[in-house]
Amino acid sequence: MAGEETVVRGAWLAFAAKLVGGVFTAALTIFLARRLGAGEYGLLALALSIVALVELPSDFGVAVALPRFVAEQRDRPELVRELTADAIRLETLGSLLFAAALAALAGPIADAYGAHALSGPLRWLALALVGQNFLALFTGVFAAMRRQSLVLVANAFESFSELTASVALVLLAGGVAAAAAGRTLGYALGGVCALALAYRLLGRGMLPSLGAGTLGHARRIAAYAGTLWLIDSAYTVFLQIDALLIAAYTSTASVAFFSAPMRLTGVLQYPGYAIASAVAPRLAGGAPLNGDAFNRSVRLVSALMVPAAVLTTVWATPIVHVTLGAGYGKAAEVLRALGPYVLLCGAGALVSLSLNYLGHARRRLPIALATLAVNVLLDAILIPDIGVTGAAVGTDAAFAIYVLAQLALCLRIIGSPMKEQLLTLGRCVIAAAPMAAILFAFGTGRLPVLTMIAGGFAATVAYLATLLITGELRR
Repeated sequence: MAGEETVVRGAWLAFAAKLVGGVFTAALTIFLARRLGAGEYGLLALALSIVALVELPSDFGVAVALPRFVAEQRDRPELVRELTADAIRLETLGSLLFAAALAALAGPIADAYGAHALSGPLRWLALALVGQNFLALFTGVFAAMRRQSLVLVANAFESFSELTASVALVLLAGGVAAAAAGRTLGYALGGVCALALAYRLLGRGMLPSLGAGTLGHARRIAAYAGTLWLIDSAYTVFLQIDALLIAAYTSTASVAFFSAPMRLTGVLQYPGYAIASAVAPRLAGGAPLNGDAFNRSVRLVSALMVPAAVLTTVWATPIVHVTLGAGYGKAAEVLRALGPYVLLCGAGALVSLSLNYLGHARRRLPIALATLAVNVLLDAILIPDIGVTGAAVGTDAAFAIYVLAQLALCLRIIGSPMKEQLLTLGRCVIAAAPMAAILFAFGTGRLPVLTMIAGGFAATVAYLATLLITGELRR
């Protein structure tokens, strides 16, 4: 199709989309964490975790399932428009129904946690759910059509809108509800922007006709979406259960010490998501599978995530001090403990999205359920004993199962050995040793920003030089 992007250009644009959104998200996280304090920020983090549990049922997996069918039919514009129109019908029904239910149950949920102030943010975030779902729906279509430039525009507009609205409302009104209202406004504007871009790309036929029935694709989309909904629901619970159990076992304020560093690690996942967004859609449609492209993608993600894991492990204290402030000392322990999670998160995006486009989502279900079960079990054992750090340990162990099992499944389907991936990982681990030594030499306590910049640059040069010596960088 005219205007589609190459793998390399698509990967760079996808990375830019994630990076721009990540910069805005990190800036907003730092602002809210400092402005609201650990107590109120913990309340906001708890509200976001509760809403995340509702997000997937409200979408019923439509935004995740639709891109697979669009990628298969991207050379047939009329069929793509019909698929999108039926998906919009399904999305509208689910989003409005669940948003209304969450708003109605906000009071009882707040009472269950003994935090009356939780009800207001939950109602605002229920409204944000609608815009969030439609933004995900349309950006999924853009990725499947190999138009990552549109994903960049939509995500950047939403992130900028959310940041400016949240900062303005918190400064004017203050409190958790104002922060939640800013998020609502940001997603509302982002959803409208994505709709306008989709209309420009696909034309009027993408909009469902009022009073008309479906165009025959709703059942097919819903069938695949149901499987993805089960998988992604389990994964979402895996991501949010830590905050809910921390609040139950300790306090809502303690949630901040776990959720804030988790949100900061999100920036480190963007290279993996960018590569996945460019490579995975090309696995759809029954074409001969390019195992070499997938293998090189896994190796590239490994080379990027090893230094990220070293940085967050060795410099957890200075990173938390610079970003979150002195009141988040416990968060440094959590960030340090999340090193294995950071190492694997890039590959997690690649293998999950690849299996979705390959049409093997059903085989992900037992893996996702096992991941959730391990996380809940370890959290229940460790949080009462060692607090929020126990939640990080549970996340690491469960996520290792999630990523490695799916990676093995991808390699089996594509017909590719794991030898090259293991060799790359070994070389990256060797290169990580001098990098870690330099970071330790600069210190692991509270460091000036300029010292961190100098140390980070020196450590990165050492890492790349070692990869060059081992031959991995050239390959």
